[in-house]
Formats: sequence, C-alpha cells, structure tokens
Amino acid sequence: MSTTSSVQGLDDVRRKVKRDSSVRSVRKEKRYRCEECSGHFGLMDALKTHMRTHTGEKPYKCEECSKQFSLFHHLKTHMRTHTGEKPYKCMECRRQFSQLSAKNKHMRTHTGEKPYKCMECRRQFSQLSAKNKHMRTHTGEKPYKCMECRRQFSQLSAKNKHMRTHTGEKPYRCEECSRQFCQLSNLKTHMLTHTGEKPYKCEECSKQFSRRDSLEKHMRSHTGEKPYTCEECSRQFIQLGNLKRHMRTHTGEKPYRCEECSKQFSQLGALKRHIRTHTKEKPYRCEECSKQFSHLDSLKTHMRTHTGENPYKCEECSREFSNLSNLNKHIRTHTGEKPYKCGECSTQFSQLSNLKSHTRTHTGE
Repeated sequence: MSTTSSVQGLDDVRRKVKRDSSVRSVRKEKRYRCEECSGHFGLMDALKTHMRTHTGEKPYKCEECSKQFSLFHHLKTHMRTHTGEKPYKCMECRRQFSQLSAKNKHMRTHTGEKPYKCMECRRQFSQLSAKNKHMRTHTGEKPYKCMECRRQFSQLSAKNKHMRTHTGEKPYRCEECSRQFCQLSNLKTHMLTHTGEKPYKCEECSKQFSRRDSLEKHMRSHTGEKPYTCEECSRQFIQLGNLKRHMRTHTGEKPYRCEECSKQFSQLGALKRHIRTHTKEKPYRCEECSKQFSHLDSLKTHMRTHTGENPYKCEECSREFSNLSNLNKHIRTHTGEKPYKCGECSTQFSQLSNLKSHTRTHTGE
C-alpha cells in the first residue's frame, strides 16, 4: 500500500471518529425527551417548561389583574402593561416599546424591510400576521364565526366589530356631543361634522367632502355611472340607498310608521316631513322675510317669490312658472286633462281646488 493511500485512509478514519463524536455529543446535550411529542432537550428545566405546552399549566400569576402565564418572562413582559415601562427604544425616531418584538416590527417602517412573501401573488409584508391575513384572500378561509348568526369572517377584528351589531355596544364616544359609535372609523367620520374639515376634493368641480365614499358617489354625477340596477324594471341608480328606496315601489313595503297616527311611509325622509304636521315644527326660515316652512322644498319654492326665478317652462306656449305643480296645472289647459272627478255627479275638473268648490254645491257647505 502506498504512503499516499495510507495517509488518506487515516484521514477518513479521523473524520468518521469526529462525526460519531459530534453525534454522541448532540445526543448527550439533548438527553431529556418529551413523552408527548418526542422533542429533545439538553436541560431538565427546559423539558419541564416545555411540558406546560401540553398540560396547559400556568404557574406565574399577575398580582395586578390575576392573568396567568406559563413562562416567567411572559409575566415580566405583561407587567409592563401595568407599570408603563418601555425599555426598548427606536434609535431612528426615539419611540419606545414594552416588547422587543414590537420594536423589531416597528424598525421595518424605517428600513422598508418586508421579509414575508405571499407565494401566490408575490406580494410582500413587513409582518407575519399581515401576510397570514392576506393569504385568506386566496384561500377564502373564514376561521372566525359569530355564535349569534353563524356569519363567518376572515379576520378577528371584523368579527369583533360585527358582534357589536348584536350586543349594541358603542365603545367610541364623541367628546364634543357625547354621541357614541360602534366603530372607530364612524367616530372619525362624525368628528368632521364638528371640525368642518372636508379633506376629499372633486377634481372636476372642486366640491369638497368630509368622507371618501361621499366623493366617490359624487363622482358618478360627472361620469354618469349608475352601478345599481333594479331587477324588476332595470332602472339604474347612482347610489345603493336610492335603489333600496326604489325597490319599495315594487314591494309596497312601508317600514317607517308615525307613532301619532300610525300612517306608514316607504322613506324615512317622508316620515320626518309628515311628523311636522303633528308638531307644527317649521325649521326652514326665509332670510328675506322670516317666513318659516316645515319643508325645505317649500322654502326653495318660496324664495323664488323674492328672486323672481321661474325655472319651469311650458313647452307649448313658453310660459314660465316658479314651481312644478303650477306648471302641471297649466299644462292641463293644453291637454284638456281633467283628473279630478266628483263622486256625486261624475263631473270632472282639471284642478283639485275646482273639484272642492264644486263639491260644496252637493253638501250645501
């Protein structure tokens, strides 16, 4: 056997001995085995700590709120919610955190690091939780179920918000008027009614809005888009609310009832206007003559007596009128239409006032 072969063989033996020694060293280092999951641990204390993941034991208790923990360092971290201690500081913006993990996540807002990638669409995320939530848009998974109505949600926060529709909880209070809201976003939107802020501006006409969705709805007045279609008559609407109100003309539904006279209405606005016939409230005042009106459209019509505006024009004779009802009455002089019929003698009239006058010839009133 050559000298070279002998040296190579000796090196092979040494490598094998070293590898076997390393294996024995690792086995010796982790000689404590979990009977539940076969995990190996180098220290008995580590095995004991691990066993709590199987037993559910939580020996460390917070003296402030009695919450219990399986690990002592979890208790220490939790205690900072009571003490307010924030030992971890961001060197970029000096913001402080009670947990190291929170500080590490925050640092990505400075570095732009997004270590978590979606394998479906390659979108990247700075936090694992954000990536996990995103994945449900691909899988359709909705793991959070409402125990009241069995509705399911892809995110826990969405389920918690939904639960308030059952409990009636409104945890967000306006400090200006004490009105309460079930969602923070609704409170923020409401606050704009106090500040007068209108951050959303239409690029077409420069009109400003306090809410983004209001701007989006307004934009349809420029684009002509009507995304909501009635399945009964194919009429289209700019807003979903308008479609819902229109549907009641088909269903005959009148969900709004007057508590005074039990009269029912298909629209809330119509009920509110009707209630003023009971309360005699006249909230709309003319700034010219101080006359008051119960309806806004009545005030608008009245204002034309001051401005002289006659926006309604007869296509037959070009005569102009300040309100639509007067135009409609006038048009009957051209068409000869007489929609008002006497129940006693069947005489017909073009105007309701003429029918009322005629009826008195029968009643003797």
